[in-house]
Amino acid sequence: MHVMERGLGQPVVMLHGNPTWGYLWRRVAELLPPDRFRVVLPDLMGLGYSDHKVRAEDHNLAQHIHWTSTLFSRISLEGAIFVGQDWGGPIGLGALAESGLATTGIVLANTAVGPPKPGFKPTLFHRFARWPGISTAIFRGLAFPQGMLGMAQGDRSRLWFNPAYLAPLADIRRNGAPLALARMVPDGPDHPSVPKLRETEAFLTAYAGPVELVWGTKDPILGRVINHLERLLPNARVTRTAGGHFLPEEEPAAIADAIKRVAAANQSDA
Repeated sequence: MHVMERGLGQPVVMLHGNPTWGYLWRRVAELLPPDRFRVVLPDLMGLGYSDHKVRAEDHNLAQHIHWTSTLFSRISLEGAIFVGQDWGGPIGLGALAESGLATTGIVLANTAVGPPKPGFKPTLFHRFARWPGISTAIFRGLAFPQGMLGMAQGDRSRLWFNPAYLAPLADIRRNGAPLALARMVPDGPDHPSVPKLRETEAFLTAYAGPVELVWGTKDPILGRVINHLERLLPNARVTRTAGGHFLPEEEPAAIADAIKRVAAANQSDA
């Protein structure tokens, strides 16, 4: 797994989702004083500059949690604040549970942490990912969706073309992760991701430290999930913004402020 770091001090682990990489968090990292925070930015397996030689069948939630848990166990992260977006939320939470890493706070941005509720219907994007043949051709051959991330943003005029998101997945022989992670999203109660999502939700609801939710309400994929999470986590502080799915690109200050509040809360408790 490829990992970038910046600064010294309290670790802050930021985990991205599909189809981005640690670069997603750069604007947030720049707002965290490097003498106070050690920002740790892993790339999920198959994305960014982590190993892309991953079999399609190994792109499942349990395996991603295990890969990330192994990373957490091998680098010094005690007392870290965890920050997750998209698949980075449940993968990171599952890895915290599996590794036993002691964290001092959690910040979540536009993610889903539990199984789908009754009546859930996958988005058109996720239904398309399951169409045989054509989804493979579009995802792997036409740099989808990394070439058009602006579709999911609050301000759709931004993020339409950024070479930094295209470059790591340029080799069509090794760019299967975006499609595989799209198919990891449950389409029903019997989907293979559901058991682990139940575990990550249980971990989060039992978590005793401070939790902040920073949300882009114009996210066409997960914008409404914040209503469920507010009920699930009544003690969490919630910050709503007009951003979209890839919130660190649009609202880095809101996320950085949440991280600073979590860090300050721990200092006051001490």
